[in-house]
Amino acid sequence: MGSEPLIHVFLVSFPGQGHVNPLLRLGKRLASKGLLVTLSTPEITGKQLRNANDNITDEPTPIGDGFVRFEFFEDGWDDDDPRRKDLDNYMAQLELVAKQVIPEMIRKYAEQGRPVSCFINNPFIPWVSDVAESLGLPSAMLWVQSCACFSAYYHYYNKLVSFPTEENPEIDVQLPCVPLLKYDEVPSFLHPATPYPFLRRAILGQFKNLDKPFCILMDTFQDLENDTVEYMSKLCPLIRTVGPLFKNPKEPNSKIRADFYKPDDCIEWLDSKPPSSVVYISFGSVVFLKQDQAEEIAYGLLTAGVNFLWVLRPPSKDIPFDPITLPDEFLKKVGDKAKIVQWCPQEKVLAHSSVSCFVTHCGWNSSMEALALGVPVVAFPQWGDQVTDAKYLVDVFEVGVRMCRGQAENKLITRDEVERCLLEATVGPKAEEIKRNASKWKAKAEAAAAEGGSSDRNIQAFIEEVKMISLKQVNQLRMS
Repeated sequence: MGSEPLIHVFLVSFPGQGHVNPLLRLGKRLASKGLLVTLSTPEITGKQLRNANDNITDEPTPIGDGFVRFEFFEDGWDDDDPRRKDLDNYMAQLELVAKQVIPEMIRKYAEQGRPVSCFINNPFIPWVSDVAESLGLPSAMLWVQSCACFSAYYHYYNKLVSFPTEENPEIDVQLPCVPLLKYDEVPSFLHPATPYPFLRRAILGQFKNLDKPFCILMDTFQDLENDTVEYMSKLCPLIRTVGPLFKNPKEPNSKIRADFYKPDDCIEWLDSKPPSSVVYISFGSVVFLKQDQAEEIAYGLLTAGVNFLWVLRPPSKDIPFDPITLPDEFLKKVGDKAKIVQWCPQEKVLAHSSVSCFVTHCGWNSSMEALALGVPVVAFPQWGDQVTDAKYLVDVFEVGVRMCRGQAENKLITRDEVERCLLEATVGPKAEEIKRNASKWKAKAEAAAAEGGSSDRNIQAFIEEVKMISLKQVNQLRMS
């Protein structure tokens, strides 16, 4: 690794697919510019990653001018411990154990001659910046949602604008530089009736700790949310837009991936279909449909007469949902027009010429991939930031059609409605306009991520800051 040790950045991720993915993508961008990056998360997730991917090793794997490596830590509970089902309980355990284990890891790296210069965490685990502070190290945070959602949480936490309350659950929310959000378009964890209050607590913990990180990196790009980014930059620590993170000019064909599940082969099937003829359907790693809703979507696809690739994953054992079973007669009727898989390499699928549109839960990773690859969307949000992202995809970025308003609506979307949305997004004048808008955002996303683009310059500036801080530390050590 040469005589001069590389700047070493330590990434700590919440153990969720939608968190590990963008953090690893950031790690690869940093590594490609000459840094050593270690990504860490609990060992229970490490096992999953090793089972589903190659290259998950504690040996440094070269990327561009630098290296990526993984090192996981035990969280102190058995894999099948029932307490894992209670997120509040698990978060407390994670913090307790990690605050002891991580400093030991950092000391070990220093002894090995590769001291850590900076920590980066993602939301849900704000205590990482406390650990960094206790070790006298700087920390940054990677925000894995949109800047509009960041603004919503910030304004809610600091009580700067009115949000829905128990007494007044249906008020609209007006944030600066954000279109008026209806009560069901505000990130749903902020709703008094949310079934996920533990997620609100987890995410707001980051806002309580917002004075600790010296920089907030955001997986968005300047052109996409310019006004909101500019406004929020005046209110809180330095915000740097660094997205879309999955576009890495130095590593176009990603060898290091962090899928929680082994992807099924579906590219050959896509190759066999005509251009812009396949509807891709995926609701991410945490949204699960009820059987009746899945059937309505299935028959809507059938009557729309489209080819489709559908990711239908069985829920993991700790989720109280039954696996979806599609009716035999439906499967007979669709034949080779359909490919149903349990997991797939989503960026590859969205980049494929045969894909015409993406029926999505509107998680931010999926939204960014669709925008950056120019794929029209049919918005099927459920909860969390998905409802806000759907608002933006349909009304602000104008790249899609809305199929539902989210879990709060509690409404079965019928097959006729499914068919109508699919056709509106794929044929006719509205579809052409959506496609034009999608192509426009794709060009802007590519320009931001390209060498010398706004996100690329921000990543470079972040690296310079870390190098400067690191140099100061070395000088202080020499003087002491």
